[in-house]
Amino acid sequence: MKSLAIDIEGLDFSYPGQSALCISKLNLKIASGERFGLFGPNGAGKTTLMHLMTGLLSPNKGAIRLLGNKINHHNQSINNLFGFVPQDFSFYPELSASENLEFFGAWSGLKRLEIRKRIGELLEVLGLKDVRKKPLHQFSGGMKRRVNLAIAVIHQPQILFLDEPTVGVDVQTRHAIIDYLKTLNEKGTTLVYTSHQLNEAEEICERVALIDDGKIIAHDDLDRLLATHEQDGMEGLFLSLTGKTYRD
Repeated sequence: MKSLAIDIEGLDFSYPGQSALCISKLNLKIASGERFGLFGPNGAGKTTLMHLMTGLLSPNKGAIRLLGNKINHHNQSINNLFGFVPQDFSFYPELSASENLEFFGAWSGLKRLEIRKRIGELLEVLGLKDVRKKPLHQFSGGMKRRVNLAIAVIHQPQILFLDEPTVGVDVQTRHAIIDYLKTLNEKGTTLVYTSHQLNEAEEICERVALIDDGKIIAHDDLDRLLATHEQDGMEGLFLSLTGKTYRD
């Protein structure tokens, strides 16, 4: 039996000033080495859950464990277990790609020689070597997405959270990012991915959970869910489980 990368038990969460829970009695287990997808309509709670798993938010009740360690708000030793690729760009646009990676590598606790080694590896594999000294505000959207990804993995995390990692990029960049993510997973990194691009989800995810109204409504191997609900793709599965009405 595989060890657990993520173990969530009895999770409740509400935002300050709101009486209603947006996450309620949620339980979820993700095995180490999985390519796992988390999906749901707008407002279903998936981004909130992602922020709880990464320690950006703290639950009202329940526990979240990463690789057996209970996550605490801004606990550096736990933070080094994972990387997070947010939907919004998370870097210093006035600095170059190399300077950003140097900063975030040091923030992660890497030594100078290891930072230099990792910068060289990441700039090469993500096609950024020739623009390493260029300020990021001059980068294209696709190049910025690749820098976002490089920052998240510079410390070689065991778990990688991905929130819309390819939004707004061209086809070539999207395929390059997906291929790199699969390579990371083959080397042992657990991927936890969320996106509205459901066709892309089928390329990345082996297991999925669908969340609606703060609760898990389906959780299984993607192929098994498709067969059980007699669907031939992620979009049909999504609509069959969450309905076709507008979500805001």
